[in-house]
Amino acid sequence: MLKQRVLTALIIAPIIILITLYAPTAVFGVVVALVLALAAWEWAGLAGLSGTPRYSYTATVLLVLGLLNRVLPSEPLISLAVISVGVIWWAAAFLFVMAFPLLSGFFQSHAIRALTGLLVLMPAHAGLLLLHQGDPRAALLVMVLVSFADIGAYFAGRAFGRRKLAPRVSPGKTWEGLGGAVALTLAIAFGAARLLAIPDAVLLGFLAVCLVTVLASVVGDLTESMFKRMAGAKDSGHLLPGHGGVLDRLDSLTAAAPVFALGLIWLKTAA
Repeated sequence: MLKQRVLTALIIAPIIILITLYAPTAVFGVVVALVLALAAWEWAGLAGLSGTPRYSYTATVLLVLGLLNRVLPSEPLISLAVISVGVIWWAAAFLFVMAFPLLSGFFQSHAIRALTGLLVLMPAHAGLLLLHQGDPRAALLVMVLVSFADIGAYFAGRAFGRRKLAPRVSPGKTWEGLGGAVALTLAIAFGAARLLAIPDAVLLGFLAVCLVTVLASVVGDLTESMFKRMAGAKDSGHLLPGHGGVLDRLDSLTAAAPVFALGLIWLKTAA
């Protein structure tokens, strides 16, 4: 499994890096929309949709993402609103995860689960677009933070993991793994701050934004795990060898992108 994960990452990572750094924001947005549409297809499955409703849901999400791709780059206030809604959702998702399965009855309806998917996917799209429009390196950085948080958690968890982080949702995750994720990503964030020429006056604030982003990415991961448990599914799909589905790879990023985007807006305002 680890070999498959590494091989898949080695194939996909250069493509992501090239598109993120060198494609215009309009092109980047189209690519993100198409990838998120695949995630929407998988989310529809977790929501209990099949047949025509599943196709209709995916097509609707893609249509809305295409509309956002045209509107958001020239409408910063709408971008901010969509991202803010996403951040509010992830704060609520944290409570749902921590209380699971106590509040899981709220998501028994297929319609509620499907609508929740919009709160997951739309702000992620808006966040990535806003980051890319400001500086493509910022969009790449949030992807790097999420990826290395996963790596740090995996190896620290295997080596030192003892205390379960959220056993009712994801028994494999540990507090030690979370510590590894935080330590590795903060080191990367410090290096990125130098690369992006972050002023010393706001360095601590930048590191704090990166820390909160990584913690949000964990919530994103746990939230998808919660919905998979409610759906009785091990993976969201099987498109990526060794990784499961597209949503299994994007769950952390869907939470991290709007949080990071809003954090950088706050940092710019504070400076």
